[in-house]
Amino acid sequence: MTLEGKYALVTGASKGIGRATALALAREGAHVLVHYGRSAKEAEAVISEIRSKGGQAEAIQADLSTPDGASLLASRAKMVIGDRLDILVANAGISKAARIAGYTVDDFDSLYTTNVRGTFFLVQHLLPVMGAGSNIVVISSIVARSVVGVPGLENPSILAYASTKGALETLVKNWAAILGPQGIRVNAVAPGVIETDMSNFTKTEAGREVALGMQALKRLGKPEDVADVVAFIASEGARWITGASIPVDGGSKL
Repeated sequence: MTLEGKYALVTGASKGIGRATALALAREGAHVLVHYGRSAKEAEAVISEIRSKGGQAEAIQADLSTPDGASLLASRAKMVIGDRLDILVANAGISKAARIAGYTVDDFDSLYTTNVRGTFFLVQHLLPVMGAGSNIVVISSIVARSVVGVPGLENPSILAYASTKGALETLVKNWAAILGPQGIRVNAVAPGVIETDMSNFTKTEAGREVALGMQALKRLGKPEDVADVVAFIASEGARWITGASIPVDGGSKL
C-alpha cells in the first residue's frame, strides 16, 4: 500500500477526517499538500507532525467558498507539485442542521458553494496534471443514501447537507466513467457518524445513543477509521476499484 513518491492534495486537512487522512497518506510515503481555509494554526500543526515523523508536507490556503477559490488552490498546488498530481482527496465541506422552515437561501447556497461547486471546479482545474494512475477520492457521507435522525417537520435535520453529498456521489460516477479511459480512478468514501468538530450531537449522551443504536459495531467512529480506508483506495491495492462509494460506518442502517 506504499505511496512513496506520490503527491497528494487533501482539502480541509487541518482538522477531523482531513487531518487524519493527511497523516495517513504521509505515513504511507506520500508528499502531502495540506489545504486549509481559515485554520492556519491547525494546518501548521499537521505539517509539523508529518515532518517530525520524517514525512514531507506543505500547507496551502484557499477559500473554496469563493468564486476563484478552486482555481487559486489549483494554482498554488501546481507551484509545489509541478506537472503531476497523483492523489486528490476532496474532503473540505460544511454542514448545517435546521427544520425545513428554518433554512434560508443563503444557507442552501453556502452548502452547495463549498461542498459541490468547490469540489467540481477543483477537479476541473487539476485534471491537466492528473493522468494514468492518478485517483480522486471524494469524502461523501452515509446521509447521501440514508435518512438519519428522527424525521419530522419540527425536528432539525441535515437534509440540505445530505443533498450535497448525493450530488457529489453523482459526480463521482460520472467522473469515473469520463476519466476511466485516461487511467484515472474516482471513488467516494462515505463515513457514518464520526467523532469530529462537525458532529456536535456525538458530544451528548442522547446523541451517542442514537448513533450507536443504528450501528452494528458499538462504538463511535474515529477520523482514523476513515483515513485508513482513503489511504487504501488511493493505493495500488485498490487499482480495480472506480466509480464506487465505500461505506465506512460501522455497519449503520443495516
